[in-house]
Amino acid sequence: MCLAIPARVEKLKGRDALVDFRGVKKTVSVAMLPCKVGDYVIVHAGYAISKMDKKDALEDLELWREVMDLS
Repeated sequence: MCLAIPARVEKLKGRDALVDFRGVKKTVSVAMLPCKVGDYVIVHAGYAISKMDKKDALEDLELWREVMDLS
């Protein structure tokens, strides 16, 4: 099974972006997906693979938080 998690793009530098998974920040590749600061993207295996709208991204992140709290 593969997991892909939404994140907000905070900074862009070349083909990389600093993204925020609601407090957890990582650098990921945006080489496959043109995006801009403020976009929400789906991240899988260190790559932004698609965009999603803010409302859906925030709902998904909340669900992830709830799942992780149950662990």
